[in-house]
Amino acid sequence: IQPDGNTQNLNEFDKVFIQFKKGGWHFDIGDIDIRQQQHYFLNYYSRLQGAAFERESKIGTGITNRLLLSGAIAKGKYTRNVFNGVEGNQGPYRLQGPNNELFFIVLAGTERVYIDGELMQRGEDQDYVINYNTAEVTFTPRRMITKDKRIQVEFGYADRNYLNAQLYIADEAMINKKLKIRVAAYSNSDAKNSPINQTLDPRQKQFLADVGDSVHQALYPSQIMDTFSVNKILYKKIDTVFNNNVHDSIYIYSVNPNDTLYNLAFTEVGQGMGDYIPDETSAANGKLFKWVAPDAGNAKQGRYAPVILLIAPKKQQLLSVGADYNISEHTQVSTELAVSSFDINSFSSKDKQNDKGYAAKLAINDSRDIKNNANGLTLISQLSFEWVQDRFKPVERLRGVEFYRTWGLPLNQVPSASENLFHAGIELKSKKGNSLRYLLETYNRNALYQGVRNGLTHRADYGNWHFNNQFDITVFNQNEQKGVYVKPVVDIAKDFPKMGNYRVGGGYTAERNDVRYKLPDSINTGSFSYEVWQVYLKSPLDKPNKWGATYFTRSDRYPYQSKLAPSDRSHNLNVYTELMSSE
Repeated sequence: IQPDGNTQNLNEFDKVFIQFKKGGWHFDIGDIDIRQQQHYFLNYYSRLQGAAFERESKIGTGITNRLLLSGAIAKGKYTRNVFNGVEGNQGPYRLQGPNNELFFIVLAGTERVYIDGELMQRGEDQDYVINYNTAEVTFTPRRMITKDKRIQVEFGYADRNYLNAQLYIADEAMINKKLKIRVAAYSNSDAKNSPINQTLDPRQKQFLADVGDSVHQALYPSQIMDTFSVNKILYKKIDTVFNNNVHDSIYIYSVNPNDTLYNLAFTEVGQGMGDYIPDETSAANGKLFKWVAPDAGNAKQGRYAPVILLIAPKKQQLLSVGADYNISEHTQVSTELAVSSFDINSFSSKDKQNDKGYAAKLAINDSRDIKNNANGLTLISQLSFEWVQDRFKPVERLRGVEFYRTWGLPLNQVPSASENLFHAGIELKSKKGNSLRYLLETYNRNALYQGVRNGLTHRADYGNWHFNNQFDITVFNQNEQKGVYVKPVVDIAKDFPKMGNYRVGGGYTAERNDVRYKLPDSINTGSFSYEVWQVYLKSPLDKPNKWGATYFTRSDRYPYQSKLAPSDRSHNLNVYTELMSSE
C-alpha cells in the first residue's frame, strides 16, 4: 500500500513497527527508517524492514557513548534523474530507473526534488505532487515549468531482482566534551542465490561470471522453443546470404504450426547495435519485430536484438572513521577517513582490482565574537581539504546537487576521477542575521581538470530593506579546453508599512559558462549564457492569506561560430494566491 504523494506529510498505512524502550535504549522491529548524517562519507537515508537497536550510555567519568545497530531487508535502492522541463508543461514527468526502466514503484517519502538547485516541498499547496505507483512527478502552479528549468529527482525505488540485505553499525563516543570519536560500517548486498524477478539457470549464472564488471554487456539470447498458439507472437529461425556473408539465426514472424517456433524477448540496444526494428505494418496482436539487412559495409541498421539483459547481483560496503576535537571553545578540528568496496557483479571473480576506493577529509572551524562591537558581530572561519579516489563509491552523493555546474562541468555523466578539493572561507555575521561571506576553493580532477573558484555572498535586512546578493566566478583549465563560469545574483526588496507591509522587489540573475578549445580557439558546444530580470509584488508573508505577482524576462545565448550569440527571449508573468483563512 503506497500513500498518495500529494501532501507534505504522508499517512503511511503500511508502516508497522513495534518499539521496546527502557532507560537509555530502544529496540524497533518492523518498518524502520535509518537516517545518518554524522559522517560526511557515510551519509544516507534508507527505508527498511528489519530491526534497529539504539543505546545511549555513560561508560565512565566524562565519557558518553551512543550505539546504533540495524539489520534489515532493504525495500529498494536509490537513483537520480536529471532532466530539463518542457515549456508550459507542469507534468506529469515520468521517472526512469538506473537501467532506463519505466515501470517501477517509488518508495514513498524517499524522493528529493530540486529545481535549479533549490529543494522543493511536496504537497498540492506546495511545489509538486508525486504518484509513487506510476513514478510520475507533477509540479503545481506555484512552480512554473519552462524549458530552462533544471530538474533533479533523487528517489528510492523498489528493486526486487534479488533479496537485498542491509547492515549498519555506528558508534560515537564523547570524551570530556572535547573529543568525539565516530566509527560506522555499512553493508548492502544482493543475495545472488535468491533472485526474485528473474530466474537464472546455471548457464546464465556462468554467463554473468564470465562477463565480469562489464554488466552492460550481459545480454543473453532470449529464444525459447514454444508451441503454436493464435494468441502468441512466435518466430521461426532461418539463414540468409547478404553482401556475400551468411547471416544465420535470423528470426522472422511465423503463423505456420508446422515450423519450429521460438518465443523471443527483444531489448533495445541502441541504433546501429541491433538487427531488428518494430514492424509497424503488421496486424499481429502485439508488438512485432522484423529483421533488417545491414548496409553495404555490413553495419547493423536496427536498434533491437533478441536478447535479455541479465541483472547481476551487487555488493557495496563502506567503513568510515572520524574524530572531532575542540582545541578551544572557539576552534574545532575534524577529520574523517573512509574506505569503500563496490562489487558490481558478485557472481564473477574477474575485475576485482578496482573495487576498493579511499577518501579522506580534514577541516578546521573557528567561531568567535568580535569584542566591543555594538552589532554583536561573529567571525566564522573555515578551512578544509578533501581527497576522494576515483574508485571510492559513497552510498549517496557527497556534495550539493549543483556542485559540478559551479565548476563549469555538466550536471551528470561526469566521468570518475580522483578529486582534491580545498576550501577556505570567512564570514562576518551579526546577531540580527546579516552576513557577509567570502570563499576560495580549488578543485582538481586527476591531471585533467584544475579549477579555482571565488565567491562572495551578502544577506542583510536594514529596516524595511532586504538584500540577498551573490557573486561566483570560476576559472578552470583542462587538457584541451579552458573556461570561465560566472554567476551574479542580485535581489533587493522593500516593505511598505504604510501600505500594509506589502513587499516590492526586483532582481537580476545571470550565468555564463564560456568554454573554449585551446587549439584552435573555438567555443565548446556545452557553453551557455543567460540573463534574467524580474520585478515582483508580494503580500505580507506573516498573513495566512497571501498573494503575489512576478514578472520576469529571460534572454539566452548559445554557441555560434566562435562566440555566444543571442538566441531567444521569453516574457513570463506568474500570479498566485494562497487562501488559508476566512478572515
